[in-house]
Amino acid sequence: MTGFLFGDDADEFFSKDKKSSAKKSNAEASQSAPGTSDETPLSVSQLTAWIKRTLDQNIASFWIAGEVSNVTKATSGHVYLTIKDANSQIGAVLWRSSWEKCKFDIKEGMAVLGMGKLDVYGPRGTYQVVLQRLEPQGLGPLQIAFRKLHAKLAAEGLFNQDRKRPLPRFPNRIGFVTSPQGAAIHDFLEVLRRRWPQMSVLVIPAKVQGSGAAEEIAQGIELANRIEPPLDVLVVGRGGGSIEDLWAFNEEVVVRAVAASKIPVVSAVGHEIDVTLCDLVADVRALTPSEAAERIAPSRDEILETLQSSQLRLTSIVASKLRELDSRLSGLIRRPVIEQPERMLDVLVQKLDENDHRLGEAIDRRIEKRQFEFDKLASRLDTISPLKTLARGYCLAMDAKDGSIISQVSQAKVGQRLETQLSDGLLISLIEKISPSSQ
Repeated sequence: MTGFLFGDDADEFFSKDKKSSAKKSNAEASQSAPGTSDETPLSVSQLTAWIKRTLDQNIASFWIAGEVSNVTKATSGHVYLTIKDANSQIGAVLWRSSWEKCKFDIKEGMAVLGMGKLDVYGPRGTYQVVLQRLEPQGLGPLQIAFRKLHAKLAAEGLFNQDRKRPLPRFPNRIGFVTSPQGAAIHDFLEVLRRRWPQMSVLVIPAKVQGSGAAEEIAQGIELANRIEPPLDVLVVGRGGGSIEDLWAFNEEVVVRAVAASKIPVVSAVGHEIDVTLCDLVADVRALTPSEAAERIAPSRDEILETLQSSQLRLTSIVASKLRELDSRLSGLIRRPVIEQPERMLDVLVQKLDENDHRLGEAIDRRIEKRQFEFDKLASRLDTISPLKTLARGYCLAMDAKDGSIISQVSQAKVGQRLETQLSDGLLISLIEKISPSSQ
């Protein structure tokens, strides 16, 4: 730079400044050139224009290869992106006219080959590649690593939905593994204070990008699980950034630490378009740290509104029930059993007397009927009674020894002892002679 300011092109480039008098010496001319002393400093615009001119004059068009990230398609039709490798990155732009010539759709993680020129964007003082051509080469190394690890962990079931745990309805203690200096924790706390200020938040500091970030995040998650009394919810996250900035949340050590957590984990990494393996393994994914606070904390205003609404409904239900009970009670009071209980008792006593009288008559009728039937049966039995037969002059001869009835002379024998039953007594006799009938 210094050589350029004191070179032959200095006076020509800063044409708006005073030119040295032709009579002045070369030393005087050098002393009056812009940027050569504190009396003639360069403006920022002059310095930026000088850098831009130097790049235009000294760096020709070139080919560049790398992986695409941070793709933004503006409404103007221009496409802004970052081209990177494992160690460095550079911004690039495809003007609308060049983008319309591309025959493919640019995606995050895609490996590309581009041709363009280096340019300086004055308003921000940054350099970028203005691409004139862009060709796809496949997936970039980061995207390949992402897919390989995703397939491995998915095969182990770490992303299965049945592993997801619900968040407690009213958590009290929240842990947040993040950078204390980042915007993520400030956005999170701001939403939390607005929705449910009673919650306490414990920030567990950790690097969220760069070398060693993944290990610190994993250690923070493990530490959170050892805190007593235990936390209700653990948030792991950071603000948005490029895929390189968020790469720590794609590391296996972080994913396994989240999967092993005994505390429900909310992943709040980056913005809506960013998806990390940490998002996939967590119990709940929030698109931003602010949304994580909204997912965790109930709205105090909504809860109060719900309680007030429930109170009104409960009051209305109780009042309606009381009116119904009052109406039923009034109806019961007006019933005769309440107004004149003695009348109801008299009626019941009268009914009891009537039933007793009817029962007595029924019993008497039943006895009379049974007596009539008994007498009838007795008369029939009396008619066929053997005693009646005996009373008419008949008798009944029986063997005195065994009591068997002698109805024929063939059953008797001389000398046999007999008992003869008459209507009014019993005769004992001895057979002396048997005279069979002459018939």
